Amino acid sequence: MTRSIEIDDVQRILTDLEHPVHVVRDTGGIGVTAALEPGQCVLASAGPLSPENLGSHDFRRAHGVRMAYMAGGMANGISSVELVVAAARAGFLGAFGAGGLASDRVEAALQRLAAEIPGLPYAVNLLNTPHEPALERAVVDLCLRYGVRCVEASAYLELTPELVRYRLNGLYRSTGGQVHAANRVIAKVSRPEVCRQFLLPAPEAMVAELIARGQVTAEQADLSRAMPMADDITVESDSAGHTDRRPLSALLPVLRRLRDDVRRQRPELPSVRLGAAGGIGTPQAVAAAFALGADYVVTGSVNQACVEAGTAAVTRRMLATAGISDFDMAPSGYMFELGAQVQVLKSGTMFPQRARKLRQLYETCSSIDDLPDADRIWLERKVFRRPVGEVWDEVVAFFTTRDPAQIQQAVNDPKRRMALMFRWYLGLSSRWAITGDADRLADYQVWAGPALGAFNEWVRGTYLAAPENRSVTDVAHHLMRGAAVSTRIHQIECAGPRFPSEYSDYRPTPLS
Repeated sequence: MTRSIEIDDVQRILTDLEHPVHVVRDTGGIGVTAALEPGQCVLASAGPLSPENLGSHDFRRAHGVRMAYMAGGMANGISSVELVVAAARAGFLGAFGAGGLASDRVEAALQRLAAEIPGLPYAVNLLNTPHEPALERAVVDLCLRYGVRCVEASAYLELTPELVRYRLNGLYRSTGGQVHAANRVIAKVSRPEVCRQFLLPAPEAMVAELIARGQVTAEQADLSRAMPMADDITVESDSAGHTDRRPLSALLPVLRRLRDDVRRQRPELPSVRLGAAGGIGTPQAVAAAFALGADYVVTGSVNQACVEAGTAAVTRRMLATAGISDFDMAPSGYMFELGAQVQVLKSGTMFPQRARKLRQLYETCSSIDDLPDADRIWLERKVFRRPVGEVWDEVVAFFTTRDPAQIQQAVNDPKRRMALMFRWYLGLSSRWAITGDADRLADYQVWAGPALGAFNEWVRGTYLAAPENRSVTDVAHHLMRGAAVSTRIHQIECAGPRFPSEYSDYRPTPLS
């Protein structure tokens, strides 16, 4: 840029998304303008680009939202009713974090959502819990009872009868003969073999089992052959919580090709949209996801530091100061026995180290009684902070009302009993972070990933640096608007001109 022009003027033109932007040369040199004048030579141009036009129109239409943006589910009610309501009223899709909650809390949340945002779009997170199938069944029962029209299916390695039951109960044929799914499924996947299951109709054997139980009708079973298991598949890369830590730039093209291959093989099936999750914490990341072909984007970590998140103020403050390297992997509580891991905050907490130690003990010992003396002392003094017998009593009391089968399975299986006691700590560690238990600060389990560190760096020095100013709707607005700005700048730079970084740095300012 050779013309003398103020940075603020360039930024104003670049961020005015309702008007075109042109890079021009005239007698005064090279400059940027929104309105062409006689005698100017146009070097590059980009048209208006509203954030509402990013991503898939079909996604926006199908879910009744203003933008192709979703605030994904965070278990234990971290993606709270307040978060979902705020997102829905602003034209975004939010998923209530039902995973890990007792059925009475899920029911109370669904009652509130029905009362506060009738007719507005939202989803309910349906978390796969293979060792506690009663939890999944209870959420599906409630979703069907309260007419929830969209679930976000998370942590599935294979389809389950309960997920299939939800999908099939919403199938119907229109007067024109076309099959429709009233119950929409957004599946979060990170593996091609799992993705394929959601691209295809429900397995015949599983459908037959549901018919035999009287949980779906013969007509619904017949209609299921014409409908894939998911309407949308969120490609989950290096995300918070459960993650395989695959880069989005590697994973999305692979699953997109798989989707297209299935589409060619089964052209009679409706097309499935693909979204992008994991690492979505800056406008550039949002723009990159759409450039990779994502139909929509899903955020998680950045929302947990927002005022609407169902977690403690102390935890939100910890999250708001995290850097890009302040995260680690730890054993999952839900799938502890399977060896699954979750990505968590490591700054300010000792949870990752302690949880990994529990997994090591589980792998090397057959029961609590087999623990070496030093490890048993560490367990009771540092982790449990009480004798193992008291922990087991609490485990029995908990599962007696929640899922008695868990205790029955552990009666003659000492290793299973040990797993349930370890899961007692893993489960409570996330609860302590949600309630802000000051005595357990060193044991906080906070699901988060590097996207949050990138977000914190981006908003440094702006009003969004303070957690008390972070609204899920402000975050969504600025990520999408910034992505539109970034996309237009990229379009111009593809034609040759280059902007210094300070000219094109979109910074969030308070919404009017």
